[in-house]
Amino acid sequence: MSPKRRSDHYTRKAKAHAYPARSVFKLEEIDRRLGLISKGDRVLDLGCSPGSWLKYASRRVGRGGRVVGVDLSALRIRLPANASFISGDVFEIDLATLAAGLEGYDVVISDMAPSTTGAALVDQEGSFRLFDRALDLAAGLLVPGGRFAGKLFFSPRHEEVLERMKDLFARVRTLRPRATRSTSREVFVAGQGLKG
Repeated sequence: MSPKRRSDHYTRKAKAHAYPARSVFKLEEIDRRLGLISKGDRVLDLGCSPGSWLKYASRRVGRGGRVVGVDLSALRIRLPANASFISGDVFEIDLATLAAGLEGYDVVISDMAPSTTGAALVDQEGSFRLFDRALDLAAGLLVPGGRFAGKLFFSPRHEEVLERMKDLFARVRTLRPRATRSTSREVFVAGQGLKG
């Protein structure tokens, strides 16, 4: 299947399942391959707009779970009953606000990406800063044994990212889901088993 046809396939599939963006299938594959999200989990979704990841996570955690989404932009979905939304900048929101009365999160996911400029090095650095911030928040909010998955534009700093991840998590993987566009430089770095 050509990249264009695959793109159309995922876009049509997202629409058929009432998801606002095809990115949901990236999270679905990561979840399927790693067992990222479970029933009853508390999930923090960074960069949650337009809402596909938040909707997917809310279904996975079920009624006994909780999902908190954060973004500068508004959601395009009706907020599920087990989810809440915080409008704000991840570089300005403090841990207490994100904790939202919960005793830590089981999972932190991040689909954050910078506004791209077309200058590869600038875009890679913007992506690195967002990923690094997501990792800071995960380190401060995850319970011991917690899981993390975040988007990152592949760059020469990838090894630096992996080293930091290995300091924090027992198991670290880099994945490129099938739903990723062939022209994209993005990968997802996942960590499982947050060290105490």
